[in-house]
Amino acid sequence: MIEYLRGDLVELQPTEAIVECAGVGYEVNISLNTYSAIQGKEECKLFIYEVIREDTHQLYGFYSREERSLFLLLNSVKGVGGNTARMILSSLSPRELIDVLVAENASLLKTVKGIGLKTAQRIIVELKDKAATLEAGTLSPKKPGSNDESPIVVQYQVQKEAVAALTMLGFQPAASSKVVSSLSKEYVDAPVEQLIKLALKRL
Repeated sequence: MIEYLRGDLVELQPTEAIVECAGVGYEVNISLNTYSAIQGKEECKLFIYEVIREDTHQLYGFYSREERSLFLLLNSVKGVGGNTARMILSSLSPRELIDVLVAENASLLKTVKGIGLKTAQRIIVELKDKAATLEAGTLSPKKPGSNDESPIVVQYQVQKEAVAALTMLGFQPAASSKVVSSLSKEYVDAPVEQLIKLALKRL
């Protein structure tokens, strides 16, 4: 099993990263929280969870052990697979998710795309006690730094990355583009991860 990968951050998108270690490039699925934490870095360390089946071999990577722990907890709930767990961790920060679980806030949890009330309640019942034991003091990633490109170029790139990420998460490109375009007018300076979080609530 792979515990973590540490290497050059060759490529980065809101939903995946390519990390090169000893000449080998690993494609790693990531959440928006991890994306925010490693954006702008040349090197990174990601804690890994491997999914190995006959038809697939996937790597999920996380900036912190705590986020990986939450992913594993979510993935242990019946009906919550890897992509759904990543969707939850892209809609809520680890700190917010812990608060939701401990407070038994099913209403907030079901605002995540693809999570109905019954699933939200099941997640809370199964995980609230385990979530309460997690240390959450260092879960909030730092915000990315400033950018020297022109505002128009930056906004276009942000919209492009947001639409690509939503498409990879299973949403239709046309619908994603329309929502992202509308949101970018309301939230002019919003970073890509914020646009994606907002779009997840509208799609």
